[in-house]
Amino acid sequence: MAAKEPIIIRDKDEMRKWTRTMRAQGHTIGFVPTMGYLHEGHLSLIQEAHKHTDRIVVSIYVNPGQFSPNEDLSTYPSDFKGDIKKLKSVCNGVDVVFNPKNLYEYGNSQIGNGYERNIKEGKVVSCVESDHETWVRVENLEKGLCGKSRPVFFRGVATVVTKLFNIVEPDVAFFGKKDYQQWRIIQRMVQDLDFGIKVIGSEILRENDGLAMSSRNVKLSPESRQKALSISRALSRAKVEAEKGQVNCRELINCAIQTINEAGGSVDYAEIVEQENLEPVETIKTPVVFCVAAWFGKVRLVDNMEIDV
Repeated sequence: MAAKEPIIIRDKDEMRKWTRTMRAQGHTIGFVPTMGYLHEGHLSLIQEAHKHTDRIVVSIYVNPGQFSPNEDLSTYPSDFKGDIKKLKSVCNGVDVVFNPKNLYEYGNSQIGNGYERNIKEGKVVSCVESDHETWVRVENLEKGLCGKSRPVFFRGVATVVTKLFNIVEPDVAFFGKKDYQQWRIIQRMVQDLDFGIKVIGSEILRENDGLAMSSRNVKLSPESRQKALSISRALSRAKVEAEKGQVNCRELINCAIQTINEAGGSVDYAEIVEQENLEPVETIKTPVVFCVAAWFGKVRLVDNMEIDV
């Protein structure tokens, strides 16, 4: 059977028109937002989408709104042709790839007053420098975990997802639980703003050695990649210990930090939080998630593990 060739749409109005046409014909729309450089984790989201909807849209858009001035948007990995090839390999494929040039461009005004020029010149650019004025914030959920060291990140995520939801108008949207805080923020945003969209979180997909799949893994040196396995080892050990009765969070966290530090990583944070409100807990009494972010060389990785005891 020939691989399914997706329609590539770059215009916002054209994307919206396609969705409305499909819905008028009785179809349901599943949506998988990505920043490209796809891996098996992304493809698993598409497979999950096929279980819930009969038309699938995947967006490929590197969102400048979640990059702060010290994070170079221009170095984010990209392989559009490779991404299309991977999408065609998925059983039943996808119907549309939405690949807009710039979601922050309005007539003669665009993000950063020189966004395209700065990219070509290899300069650090971000939506922080933009004259874009309207932002979506999920105030409490965005404060902890990744929000501590990346204060504008979730503002950018919530805003671009809102824009994508308003353009694509899906029935169901799919996010990976690897970015646990992001998933919970989008869930809460949809609830609070009355989007008619169901948000589904899919389980983390891991490499055979346990490393959580991420587009950033390609930036790891072979040595750093081996060191990075300490994250999943630390999380797995904490889960086992909790299931055996160790419910003191400080003990579990200290052990995980030690494991990662001894492997040569630098821990940004390691926290055990309640699964829905992401509030830190001292003792495990209800379902929690152990979230970790750590640096290995110049690569920052995030991972987590749900613990239900």
